[in-house]
Amino acid sequence: MKAEIKCRFCGSENISKWGRRKTQNRGLIQTYKCNDCSKRFTQDDGFLKMKNSPQKITLCLDLFFNGVSTRKIQSHLKQFYPHNSSWVSVYNWVVKYSKMIGKYADTLKVSTSKQIQVDEMEFKTKGKTSWFIDIIDPETRFMVSSGFFEGRGKEEIREVLLNAKSKDKEISYITTDGFMVYRNVIKKTFSSYSKKAIHKVVNASQGEGFNQRIERMHNSIRERTKTFRGFGSLNGAKAIMKGYEIYYNFIRKHQGINKTPIEMVSDIRLKDNKWLELIELSSSQK
Repeated sequence: MKAEIKCRFCGSENISKWGRRKTQNRGLIQTYKCNDCSKRFTQDDGFLKMKNSPQKITLCLDLFFNGVSTRKIQSHLKQFYPHNSSWVSVYNWVVKYSKMIGKYADTLKVSTSKQIQVDEMEFKTKGKTSWFIDIIDPETRFMVSSGFFEGRGKEEIREVLLNAKSKDKEISYITTDGFMVYRNVIKKTFSSYSKKAIHKVVNASQGEGFNQRIERMHNSIRERTKTFRGFGSLNGAKAIMKGYEIYYNFIRKHQGINKTPIEMVSDIRLKDNKWLELIELSSSQK
């Protein structure tokens, strides 16, 4: 799944290898020369101008989304890498690559079971209430869409629904709780369908209970985020929660299906270092 090598300046594929450049922490890096514009360059594989190796950076991403705090990751690095990175660097890597992979993931077309479940989770950002709104396919366990917002009004819910619709235009069955905003937003978002999507409302206050699968996923998210004690900024929160969507869909094997959710809805098959492969794929889409 390696990206094709193209000139960073003119986009030409008429290039030649032009020696290797030695770096302190990343070893030898292949350089190229464009035979059309004559410029020399190194490939932008997602780690261009980064001082640390891709293996070290992706290790930190994996540790973070497995529940290890940035300060504990820093302590771990001290034992195994002579050139340590601060916890701030680890946090910046999480934000940077969550955004990068998130842009790529949002362009993917998937084949879901045509039914989705929508819910929200409440968080604190700088002491103020904020919301994580997410959509899951209960059959494939794939998180179709998500977003982190300061509120949970019509615009926020519509944004998440439109993102889900862009990935699979044949969604026909939508389950939500009794939050009143859902009814009108779902009706407007899916009104262009030749066959309108069925909206089922499950009222937990009347003992009906909400769907177990999205709640089970929310419990996993709470386990990971409870150590944060709230987010420091909205921008950071958006990136981290997007990163968790990536971790849930692409990295972590789901026990119920014995594979990652992305394998249930697409032909994407990631192998060893999944974070590294995703970064390379994301970089190739720039």
